[in-house]
Formats: sequence, C-alpha cells, structure tokens
Amino acid sequence: MTPSVSKEFSSRGAVAFDVCELQLADDVAAASVHRIGRRAYAVEAELIGFDGIPALQESMDEMRGQPLRWLGAIADGGRIAAFVAWQVPAGEGIVDIDRVCVDPEWFRCGLATRLIRCLLADLAPSGDVHVSTGADNSPAVALYESLGFSRIGTIEPVPGLRLAQFRLRRNQIGRVRAR
Repeated sequence: MTPSVSKEFSSRGAVAFDVCELQLADDVAAASVHRIGRRAYAVEAELIGFDGIPALQESMDEMRGQPLRWLGAIADGGRIAAFVAWQVPAGEGIVDIDRVCVDPEWFRCGLATRLIRCLLADLAPSGDVHVSTGADNSPAVALYESLGFSRIGTIEPVPGLRLAQFRLRRNQIGRVRAR
C-alpha cells in the first residue's frame, strides 16, 4: 500500500500523518503498537468501568501472534500515533475489525476515522464489516455510528463487560447499502 499523507489540525497545530501498513515483525513497530494499545485500552477501561479487556492483558508476543493485519497513522518523525487491526476470516468475506487504538496524546485529531476510512476504501473495499466496543465507550460508539455502522446488539461475554456490536453492510462494489 502506498502511504497517504494529510494534514490534521489539533491543539498541537497542523501535523502530517502518513497512513501505511505496519509490520509487527519489526521490534520497534511492535513495541510502539503494544504501548499505544495499553494506553488506549486503559482509557477505555476507565470509560466502561471494566479493566479486564483482553488486549490490555496480552503480552507483546501474544499481540504479534494474532492473525491480524495492521494499519498505522504515522506522525512526522516516524512515530506511530494510532492503528487499526483487522482480519478477514477464511471463507466468510466479512471484515472483522479487532482493535482501533489512538495514543491518548493524539485523541480528537480524527486519526481513528481516517484509519477506518482508509481500511474500508483501500484494503477491504467489499464485504460487510463487523466491530465491537465497550457499550459505555461513547466516543467509539459515536465514531462507528458516524461512519455508517449500525448497532446490531449488545452482549455480555463476561460479567461486567457489555460490548456493543456494530455492522456496516456493503454491496459487492464496496458501497454502503441502505440500512
């Protein structure tokens, strides 16, 4: 994938971000992704009142072992600021977004929106898309709804953890179908 570049405006001023696939075989990239994930999930744990989020507990080796593809927003200087990870289970044709994490230092810069849009347009342009988040994580819920995802249910996989499930239905050419 060819990196895309844009200027994002935040309280830190205009900042350029490249969007490109990440290779977790690279130790520096893996360590950055692991650190960002822990920081982002710690914020989500506070929002939803549950600190048993599986990704918060996983080691870097466990994270690297996940059958996921990774897309990152890279700030000036090469620093990873955010990432999205997904998979397309064999034979299903459904994109399963496993995690969307933004370093808290870069919250409210539009990075999660940009990463998901890039994923949908360039890397997974067809097939339905599924994603889940803590039901009380209002910033994530608002993000998915703003991108056209429909809430399809809420589950409680373990006591105390309520997950809101979302789906984006798309036709064969990758456009959003009427809900």
